Amino acid sequence: MEQPTIGTPIGERIAHYRAQRGLSQLALGAMVERSEDWVSKVERGVIPVSNFSKLVDLAQALGVKDLKDLTGHPLALAPSDSPEHASVAAIRSAMSALPATRGDTLAGSILTPDVLATRVADAWQIYDHDRARYARLGPVLPELLGQAHRAARADAAATRSVIEVYHLLQVFLKRLGEGELARLAADRALTLATDTGDKVLMGASAWNLGAIMLNRGEGDLALDLARQMIGLMTPIPDDASPEYISVYGALHLIAVIGTARCGRPDQSRRGWQFLDDARSVAARLGGDRNDWRTSFGPTNVAMHAVHLAGEEGDPTRALRFADDVEIVPGVLPLERTTRYLMEVAHANQLKGDDLATFYVLKEIEEQSPEEIKYFPVARDAIRGLLTRERSYYRADLRALATRVGVIG
Repeated sequence: MEQPTIGTPIGERIAHYRAQRGLSQLALGAMVERSEDWVSKVERGVIPVSNFSKLVDLAQALGVKDLKDLTGHPLALAPSDSPEHASVAAIRSAMSALPATRGDTLAGSILTPDVLATRVADAWQIYDHDRARYARLGPVLPELLGQAHRAARADAAATRSVIEVYHLLQVFLKRLGEGELARLAADRALTLATDTGDKVLMGASAWNLGAIMLNRGEGDLALDLARQMIGLMTPIPDDASPEYISVYGALHLIAVIGTARCGRPDQSRRGWQFLDDARSVAARLGGDRNDWRTSFGPTNVAMHAVHLAGEEGDPTRALRFADDVEIVPGVLPLERTTRYLMEVAHANQLKGDDLATFYVLKEIEEQSPEEIKYFPVARDAIRGLLTRERSYYRADLRALATRVGVIG
């Protein structure tokens, strides 16, 4: 196997150093507490390794002393080489303040729960539908967090809005590659929701935490969390609200992907069972909704069939499922749509269809030109395409790579 060079994917680097050490996939998996199937998928690029501690485990097992050799990037940029968004420093500072004093230095009167709820809803509207959402939201999120905490200290009815702000922070930070801060925001939301005893709030916050766990490669933790929360919400009450049903169904979709990413082959069939259960819940719901930004409904269930087939390394099946997904403009949030398109791009990438991969990446940029710059999977896909560029789309590919910042 050739020595890794600039642009060699992490999976191929892992395969290279494993072969150098004379280890089988089964042996390496045992050393990092994962299955042979998990190692195989990582090496083939089917699933990412975005969990820093797991990267360290792999490096130690492979005898790699510098993580740069394993990731292809300097340590400060691993596992993502995305630049830090201008708003992150202020958000980090706001989240680091003591909860008991958070927002005390803000000017003006304390917001009422109703006014706060309106401001939070406005922020979500920007995130869900504005193509420049990061530039518009980033500067206002630190103050919104402070306002929410200050309002909740004055009136417990504002606690729901505090939880919503942390949910927004989780998705905002996750998509910018700030995994640690996103995890912190999700943890805080679940703690606040648990204190209320409201199962919908708890379920939505568990879904939110499960999403960042999946993003960080913690599929086993996400699966366990989803199962526990599903158990607390089962059976669905006869008079359950659409919000309750929607959150309950969304937890099943966390479990779907958790089964594929937990590294345990015995869970593979269970993923399709969770998907069937989610499909039944979506049928009871009767349509697409976005309660607590879970985007649950028949369309998202269909999208997860694409995702699960791709996670299992079957791009042909994934793309066949994609033929049945119809995205109606304005129904699902922009975040969910672009994430789904990245899954379709990944399936085309696994299938070796570079032109289709490039086409979908351009669609992602068209829908969210700012976001793609901070989307590590998209950047990696573009980098891979550059190593195999073809004359008939070379100029367009290089232009895209320049706009995204992959090349200068």
